[in-house]
Amino acid sequence: MQPRAGLRDFLRVEDNATHDMTDAELLWRASMKPKIEDFPFRRTAKVAFMFLAKGDLPLAPLWELFFRGHQGLYSIYVHCQPSYKGTFPKGSVFHGRRIASKEVEWGKISMVAAERRLLANALLDVSNQRFVLLSEACIPLFNFPTIYSYLMKSRTSFVESYDKEGPVGRGRYDRHMMPLVTIEEWRKGAQWFEMDRELALEVISDHVYFTLFKNYCKPACYSDEHYLPTMITKHFPFKNANRTLTWVDWSRGGPHPLKFIRLDVTPDMLNRMRGGTECIYNGRPTKVCYLFARKFTVNALDRLLRFAPKLMKF
Repeated sequence: MQPRAGLRDFLRVEDNATHDMTDAELLWRASMKPKIEDFPFRRTAKVAFMFLAKGDLPLAPLWELFFRGHQGLYSIYVHCQPSYKGTFPKGSVFHGRRIASKEVEWGKISMVAAERRLLANALLDVSNQRFVLLSEACIPLFNFPTIYSYLMKSRTSFVESYDKEGPVGRGRYDRHMMPLVTIEEWRKGAQWFEMDRELALEVISDHVYFTLFKNYCKPACYSDEHYLPTMITKHFPFKNANRTLTWVDWSRGGPHPLKFIRLDVTPDMLNRMRGGTECIYNGRPTKVCYLFARKFTVNALDRLLRFAPKLMKF
C-alpha cells in the first residue's frame, strides 16, 4: 500500500520550474484561492522575481550576488523566447527556473500573455506573496533585505497608471472597447510592475479585458503599456500606488528608454536613482521610490559589480 501524500507534499514546489500544463490549464490551476486564510503550517513569505527576457541574462552575476545568503525568501521565474537554447549552470540561482514559454513580440498582446504566464507560474507556490516583473536589463538598486522589507510591508501594489492626452496616450484608444472601457478610463503606464498576491490572482483570472485588448489594442497601441494600468485603475484603484518601482530614463524620447553603458555607471548616477526623487509609501513621503533600474548593458556589469558591495551593501 502506497503511503498517503500529505498537504506539504501536495503543495511542494519543485526545484525545476518546468511542467507540462497548457496555458489554459496553468491559469486555471493558479487562479485557485483558499477560503481559509490561515495556513495549517508555518511558512515564510517570499518575493517572486519574474524575468521576462529574450534569451540570456547578461547581468546574472550581479543578481547572483544580490540573492546570495537569502535562500527561502525568494523564488525566481525566467521566461525566454522558445528559440533560445541556452541554459543556466548548476549552482546558479537561475538553474531550472526557466518556465515553459511562448513567442513574444514587442508591443503585442503576446507580451501581456507572457506576463500572465510568469504570474501564474509564481502563484503555484503558495509562499509567494509579492511579484516583481523584471527584464534582462534590470538591476537591483538596494540589497535584498531592504527590497524584501519594502515590498512585504507595503500596503499597496505598484503599477504605474496615468491619463495622457495625445497620440501615445488617449490617441491609442479604440472606440470599439466601449462600453467596457471608455476613453476617460483609458490609462497608460510602465510595463514593469510589482503586485501582491491578491492582485496577481485577479490579473491571471481576467478573461474579459485580456480579450478586449487582444482584439482592439494592436500596434500602434501597445497592450503592455495599457492593459494593466487600465484594468487595475478601473477595478482596483484602492490597491495601487499608481507608480512603478523600476527607474527608467525616457529623457531622449522615442519608443525605447536610454541604455546605460560602462562609462555611464557611477556612484552619483546610482545614488540619484536610489534617492533622487520623492514619492508616497504607505501614506508617508519617502525618497526611496525606486528599487530597480534599467536599461543596463552587459559592458556595464564590471562597474556594477565593483560598486554593489559598498554602495548597495550586497
